[in-house]
Amino acid sequence: MKFRRLEDAKLKGKTAIVRVDFNLPRDKDGKITDDTRLQSALPTIKALREGGAKVVLLSHFGRPNGEVVADMSLSFVVEPLVEALECTVAFSDAITPVLIDSMDAGEVLLLENTRFDKGEEAGDAELAKRYAELGDIFVMDAFSVAHRRHATSAVIADYIPAYAGLAMEREIDHISQALDHPKAPVMAVVGGAKVSTKIDLLSNLVKRLDILAITGGMANTFLYAGGHGVGKSLHEPDYKQTALDIMATAKAENCQIILPIDGVAATEFKANAEHRVVGLDNVKDNEMILDAGPETVEALLDAMDRAKTLIWNGPLGAFEMTPFDTSTVEAAKYAAKRVKENGLIAVAGGGDTVAALNQAGVADDFTFISTAGGAFLEWMEGKALPGVEILKKS
Repeated sequence: MKFRRLEDAKLKGKTAIVRVDFNLPRDKDGKITDDTRLQSALPTIKALREGGAKVVLLSHFGRPNGEVVADMSLSFVVEPLVEALECTVAFSDAITPVLIDSMDAGEVLLLENTRFDKGEEAGDAELAKRYAELGDIFVMDAFSVAHRRHATSAVIADYIPAYAGLAMEREIDHISQALDHPKAPVMAVVGGAKVSTKIDLLSNLVKRLDILAITGGMANTFLYAGGHGVGKSLHEPDYKQTALDIMATAKAENCQIILPIDGVAATEFKANAEHRVVGLDNVKDNEMILDAGPETVEALLDAMDRAKTLIWNGPLGAFEMTPFDTSTVEAAKYAAKRVKENGLIAVAGGGDTVAALNQAGVADDFTFISTAGGAFLEWMEGKALPGVEILKKS
C-alpha cells in the first residue's frame, strides 16, 4: 500500500501535530503498569525533534465522555516522557497557537486529553480545525484509533497534510504484508468467545485465506451447527445458519476450515478444575469444552508446517486458567519456532492474543504483534480505516 511516510515530510522549521496513544494502564495508585504504547511513540517523537520540528502531542485517555475529569488528565504522562526523551516536556490544556509560537525547534508539548471535548469522538470539524491550526503537518502514529473518524485521528487531515509516524508505518507494512500481499499458503487462527462478534471477520477471511482455523468458544457454535453435542459449552444456537453459510463460502472459495476434532472438558469453569479429553460426540450434558484437545493441536501444527504466512487473533481456549491454556501455549510456541527456523511470517493482534502470546513467552519471536484491538480486527474484516485512508497517496 502506498502511503505518505514520515520520511516524505519536510520537518525543519515546521510544527508537527502528532496523534499518539497514551491511553496507558495504571494501578489504583496511578502508577503506569505497562508503558508499551509510550515506548512505541518515542521513535517518531525523536525523529521529529532531530529533523528540526516542534512537536505537539495529542492523545486520549479513558472515557471521560466529553467532560473534564481530573483523574483522566494526561499530566501523569509528562514525567515518564521527560525521562524517556531526556528533554523538557511542556503540558497545557489550552488549544492555542500562542503556545506554539514560544516553542523552539525540537521542543515538545503535550496537550490535555482530547476526549475532554465532546467534539473529539463526534469527529467535529471545528475542533479538528482548531488542532490543525496549531501546526503545519499532521503525523498519525496511533493505529489503535485508526478505525475511528475522530477529530484528532482523521478529520484533522482535512486541513493539513497527513503522514504516518514510524509506529504507524510498522503496523501498516506488516498487516498489509500478511493480509493484502501475503506469501501463500496463508493461514489464520481466529478464536474468541462468540461468532456473533466476528461474522464480518470470518466472512472476509474465508475469501482471502488458504487455511482458517476456528478456535475458542466460537468453534463450539460451528460444532453445534455440524450436529455435534457441546453440552454446557458457550455457543450461540441462533447463529447456526451463519456458521453453515461461512462453511459453504469457505468451500466455494477453496479455503480449508480447521475445526476442533477433540477438546478438554470440565464441569466447572475454574482453574485446575477436574477435566478430561473428549471426542466430538463424547461431551456430556453437564460438561463444557474449555480448551482444544491434543489431536486438534496436532492438526493446527501440521497446517502451520504448510503455511508461509500466519495471522493470529484470539486464543484456542480459556487461556486465563490452567490447565486450559495448554493448547494456546503449545501452538504459540510452535508458531514462534516456525518463524525462527523456517521463515514463517507470523502476525498477531488483539488484546487477548497479545496476553496469550506473552503468557507463552513468545511475543518477541513473532514477526509482528499489533497491540491495536478494534483497528486490527476491522482491517482483517476488509473495512477501510479512516486513520489509514488519510495517509494514502493519490
